[in-house]
Amino acid sequence: MIKKGFLIGLLLFGIFFGAGNLIFPAELGFRAGKHFVPAMSGFVLSGVGIAIVTLIVGTMVKGGYKRELGIKVGKNFAIGYLTALYLAIGPFFAIPRTASTSFSIGIAPVTGNTRLALFVFSAIYFLLAYLIALNPSKLMDRVGKVLTPIFALLIVILIIVGNLNFHAVGEGEMNESLTALKTGFFDGYNTLDALASVSFCLIATSGIKTFGFSSKKEYMSIMAIVGIVTTILFSSLYIGLGALGNKFSVPNEVLSDKSINIGTYILSMSSYKLFGSFGQAFLGAMTILTCFTTTVGLIVVTSQFFADTFKRFGYRAYVNIFTLTGFAMSNFGLNTIIKISIPVLSILYPVTIVIVLIVILNKFISMSNVGMRFTIILTAVTAFIEVIGDVFNIKMINSFMSMFIGGSLGFVWVNIAVSGIIISLLLKDKIKGESFEI
Repeated sequence: MIKKGFLIGLLLFGIFFGAGNLIFPAELGFRAGKHFVPAMSGFVLSGVGIAIVTLIVGTMVKGGYKRELGIKVGKNFAIGYLTALYLAIGPFFAIPRTASTSFSIGIAPVTGNTRLALFVFSAIYFLLAYLIALNPSKLMDRVGKVLTPIFALLIVILIIVGNLNFHAVGEGEMNESLTALKTGFFDGYNTLDALASVSFCLIATSGIKTFGFSSKKEYMSIMAIVGIVTTILFSSLYIGLGALGNKFSVPNEVLSDKSINIGTYILSMSSYKLFGSFGQAFLGAMTILTCFTTTVGLIVVTSQFFADTFKRFGYRAYVNIFTLTGFAMSNFGLNTIIKISIPVLSILYPVTIVIVLIVILNKFISMSNVGMRFTIILTAVTAFIEVIGDVFNIKMINSFMSMFIGGSLGFVWVNIAVSGIIISLLLKDKIKGESFEI
């Protein structure tokens, strides 16, 4: 049982592991300075904890989150939420981010961080991804399974050697522990893993069941081990990368250049300083190949979802649309993509967290169907209003939000969610969710 749990944990680690997961903890570690511990605690909580819980719950829910949302909120909301989610993990953020990350680590150190170089690279990158996505095969999956362990081992070596050789810990940009904790928590959204867990849970379930289980009890026990294994693997990776960034010295001219992503700079330059030009080139090549397999996979699953959900166009048409969209978005540059994604993720993540929490609670406790529906919808509305106030710096909204517990930190939605759940327990039209399935 332990062996199965460990192997499945490695399998899931491979599904979610990508170059995009590397840049955020490294940059956070650098910017955290002396507030490293609270910053990384927040990052691990949202980047690992929420993602793993979301995935494990999804693997034990009949029909996945789409069916659960259809029952608890309504089919239209389920389709709307999943559409936004797939666009986020697909053509708008995750897909272009893989290309931009590949360029920043693998190409920019050679050509310079120019728009022309990015355009040429991304054109070739997406052309190849498009050709493979039109006829997806097991080749990319097999290549990914080979590349991921090699890439992960390379990063582990970089982390260990880097932490032994670098010792510069700056003041950072965070003036107190609470600010660092909040920043780390919201930076964890950028991994996109919790959102990916919602869409990939059914894929993970089919893969997990190939290992074979004799009973529901054994399945639950193994999934607990899976949770522990994946949590340890990702937490260790993030903390190690954060520590690498925390000890790495970044020149002021790099910090002032808004076109340079600090996370990719730390990875690329630390590899160069430790292992020379070969080490930097090898890291760049592995990053490009690993990101490429992720890009193809995301184009395929997103196109399949849209072809199944919105049948007006076929799979090939959606591959065309999402490849072109990813190509266009990638040319805005990595920092711009991240900046654009933050408001959207600040809405999707709270909704996802509340959905998972309600699904879990309703498996054990009867809750009002109307209450659950309005809790999820009001959470989305509240998160949206918070984002509007923050993005456009609307003082009236920000002042009102600050009246709530945690409002000044961006957690007004927590108040709404808790209140809604309590109301759902008090209203009379209670239903109990189906038990966890295997």
